[in-house]
Amino acid sequence: MAFYDLSKPERDALVAEINQEIAQDLSQAVTERIVRCFSDDDTYVRKTGYLAIGKIFYAQPQLQNTIFSVLKVLMTSEDELIRQTVINAAGEIGKFHFDKIQVFMDTGLFDKHHRVRNAVIGSIKKMGEKNPEPVLTWSKSYLEHPDKEIRREICHGIELRGRTHPQDVLPLLKVLEFDETRRVSETLVHVLGQIAYKNGCLKTVVEHLNTWKNKELVQHALDEIVDVHNRYKKFAVLSQDEAIAYIDKHYKY
Repeated sequence: MAFYDLSKPERDALVAEINQEIAQDLSQAVTERIVRCFSDDDTYVRKTGYLAIGKIFYAQPQLQNTIFSVLKVLMTSEDELIRQTVINAAGEIGKFHFDKIQVFMDTGLFDKHHRVRNAVIGSIKKMGEKNPEPVLTWSKSYLEHPDKEIRREICHGIELRGRTHPQDVLPLLKVLEFDETRRVSETLVHVLGQIAYKNGCLKTVVEHLNTWKNKELVQHALDEIVDVHNRYKKFAVLSQDEAIAYIDKHYKY
């Protein structure tokens, strides 16, 4: 039975059981139950597993070395679900200790399976929200990587930090303004749209876009920003008309 097919008390009991089993495996330096959880077909079971790793890491410091040893071994698994869950577990630790798990992100970014690479993107988002400085420094080092997918994934990964602190990510995004790969430039335009509709963000984005040289890409980004203010009108601070008026007044064509 799937996680959300269970009743709330049954889900709570399952979460408690998974937490206990993972803690027991770590205390005994074995991985049988961790592997079973990390390879489960149910996304929410796997999520419970990687959240448990994060909780145990902070609650039981004596198990930290064991956690790293287990994650390193599991990262070599042939099962992409296990590798994906390892990355997500490392991301929980990286919210406060990025230096300790950077190697997992370096490895996962080049994984052969999109699930694992997507887990890196998700981890960058959650780590960047809590621990931006080292995460953004690491991200910057990949923005000019020869592999277009690496550039695209990093661009996507720093989006969440940009929604609340656009000034932190705009200088990084600018590195991609002349990227010749359509898939990268489309992601860049998407991210610019996503970071422009929250409180105070449009001003910061427009000011920064005034310094960009690729006017064609900027125009695509402004069109996306205007469209986002309509698509997300329930969440946007400004109406679409107000966004258009602000851009017309402050963007230097």
